[in-house]
Amino acid sequence: MLKVFKKIWNFSAKERGNIRGSIISGFLHALFNAVQFGAIYYMLLAIFKGTVSYRSVWISFLILLVALCGMILTQKVTQMKQTHAGYFAAAHNRMEIGEKIKRVPMGFFSDYSLGRLTSIATSSLSLAEQWVPMLLVLVLGGTLNTLVFVLCTIAFNVRIGLIAAAGVLVFFIVTSCMERKSVANAKRVSETQADLTKNVLSTVQGMQVIKSYDLGGENNRQLKESIATYSDLLLNMETGMIPFTVLQRIVMGVTTVAMVFASIQLHFSGGLPIVDAILMIMASFVIFEGLIGAGSNMAVLRATENVIDSLDFVKEIPDMAEGSVKEPMRQHDIEFKHVSFAYDERKILDDVSCLIRENSLTAIVGPSGSGKTTFCNLIARFWDVSSGEIAIGGKDIKDYRIERLMGSISMVFQNVYLFADTVENNIKFGTPEASEEDVIAAAKKAQCHDFIMALPDGYQTVIGEGGSSLSGGEKQRISIARAMLKNAPLIIFDEATANVDPENEDKLQKAIESLTQDKTVIMIAHRLKTIRNADQILVLHDGRIEQRGNHEELMRSGGLYRDLVEARATAESWRLGN
Repeated sequence: MLKVFKKIWNFSAKERGNIRGSIISGFLHALFNAVQFGAIYYMLLAIFKGTVSYRSVWISFLILLVALCGMILTQKVTQMKQTHAGYFAAAHNRMEIGEKIKRVPMGFFSDYSLGRLTSIATSSLSLAEQWVPMLLVLVLGGTLNTLVFVLCTIAFNVRIGLIAAAGVLVFFIVTSCMERKSVANAKRVSETQADLTKNVLSTVQGMQVIKSYDLGGENNRQLKESIATYSDLLLNMETGMIPFTVLQRIVMGVTTVAMVFASIQLHFSGGLPIVDAILMIMASFVIFEGLIGAGSNMAVLRATENVIDSLDFVKEIPDMAEGSVKEPMRQHDIEFKHVSFAYDERKILDDVSCLIRENSLTAIVGPSGSGKTTFCNLIARFWDVSSGEIAIGGKDIKDYRIERLMGSISMVFQNVYLFADTVENNIKFGTPEASEEDVIAAAKKAQCHDFIMALPDGYQTVIGEGGSSLSGGEKQRISIARAMLKNAPLIIFDEATANVDPENEDKLQKAIESLTQDKTVIMIAHRLKTIRNADQILVLHDGRIEQRGNHEELMRSGGLYRDLVEARATAESWRLGN
């Protein structure tokens, strides 16, 4: 159990002061609770001695008042501190997870289930924020409360005190068995919860496809199975705890009866005054009060430990190594030197070497799955190369600080993600210091100013998560405006015009040409007419550069590039009825 408390203590690193204060306050609460018995004892002495007076009544009343006020005050302090500690400890850990996943390779998100990560950041940490400080207070505070009563009982009568101590010891043995029983289920609960979260996310994110194919019932089968599995597991856990809970109650009942019997027997044998006997009988009914909550929550304590273990697993994933170069890049030519890269055992790029000159436009083309997007992602260090080297300005990109590298690159992705925020904040996401005038200027260049102004609140319109309230073309143009505003010297376009309607494509093409002046540009394109003026075209096939040159050179030489151009021309000329 000490190991569990150590993990909880480490989890609450920034809130230890509040937890410590909560435990101390809980201990003082137990002392004030014991003081009540002092007032009762004082009054009972007066009654049995026949010395009851206004003075003795007032003294007893004042002692009770002090005890009551002390209990109220310490209870308030305990609740406030443990609540603050729980919610802020969880908040700090959520922020740490957010910072952590920005420093890990993108491969982390392939290997580590999104459902599991979401489960940890939401439901698991929600459990932790409610239970971590409360469990510390319940278990430690409750134990201290019981120990106070046991010591007071021993002070009055050793025999009865030893009965109480023996009962508490047996109670702890039963509780320890309960804890060991919960160990086997705790990890399975976490895994089942992650699986349930994954299926919920999959159902919600794929709802459009599910409805379009009328597969609601079929798709829900897996989700229902996950819900049923999780429900059955929790029910079985609770059922498995019932024998231990019953045994705890039996131990408490037997101990209480034994203390009452011993108190009465000692009194009639002349070994215990009537006042002390009455006080011991009263103590027998409250001595386990502090342990009831602690014992019944041992299963939750173990589940909370498992949450902390899963959180530690995320934190212990090694960060992507970065260099120490903080100075701005003076040159922006990019060179691939015998670069290879593989996802697990599947090779994507194989011994790729090329030079992308500064202030030039390089187009990357090739069949689907040839490694085009991976080629660009390696430049931004979303992944690290398996072998070889990528240099910018003559320096290995691993030598740069991550923020320096990413500060020099603007990226426009094929699959655009917008945040649940205003249009203005989405455009200036990479440059939060930008003015409203700068945002509008970038939006106009990206051909999105008009449709933004048509929104209910213009640039202050809050769009749905992922940009769900906008069309694909609108999202892509906002993403391009974002890149324009950042104005980085290196620009990567991953099929930037894929979702743009034909009437805006020419305007957007001119805006891109304006944006890319005096910049090093890499553009992945399937619409090959957008790259005819590229300084260099790299044709990727099966992870290798099969051809390189400008449009005219590649068309003259034939091969894969000309095949792609002709196939595209045929596709664009196709009409219904051909």
